[in-house]
Amino acid sequence: MARYTGPSWKLSRRLGISLSGTGKELEKRPYAPGPHGPNQRKKISEYGLQLQEKQKLRHMYGVTERQFRNLFDQAGKLQGKHGENFMALLESRLDNVVYRLGLARTRRQARQLVNHGHVTVNGSRVDIPSFRVQPGQTISVREKSRNLDIIKEALEVNSFVPEFLTFDADKLEGTFTRVPERSELPAEINEALIVEFYSR
Repeated sequence: MARYTGPSWKLSRRLGISLSGTGKELEKRPYAPGPHGPNQRKKISEYGLQLQEKQKLRHMYGVTERQFRNLFDQAGKLQGKHGENFMALLESRLDNVVYRLGLARTRRQARQLVNHGHVTVNGSRVDIPSFRVQPGQTISVREKSRNLDIIKEALEVNSFVPEFLTFDADKLEGTFTRVPERSELPAEINEALIVEFYSR
């Protein structure tokens, strides 16, 4: 299944979360799109809830169904809770780390920066957004990419960097210091429902 490229505001409203991270999509109309938007009172089945949670997380990180499933299976081979491991693996994707460092305003922008070769890991150029960053690795913006407007604009807006990362704004580089804990990951996701969905 291909990556979703349609209107992200509509999708945000359907899933009930802000995919841009700004919250603006839900401020104006905090209900699902469509003619019956504010009056929808459908009771969702258990399967429906599980599917909705899976779609929420998949679209939040902007990954394809296949990437999502592969990562889920990898998480099952790690020690600890399957759902938490899965979210930590999503969080350690290179495009997500670039986003978390504040070098892009959205994960979609971060994915473009990586795709176009503007990012290095430990000094080597990496253009694969799904590259898994390991604790201790340093992510930098390439010398010739430092003046990109997309990065400058993002840095003006983003001031919060999670505790599992360190960031040097002068050097435009950050380090993935450790795997994030569950409390540092999106609170609006119930990963247990996703584990249930795939365990059916």
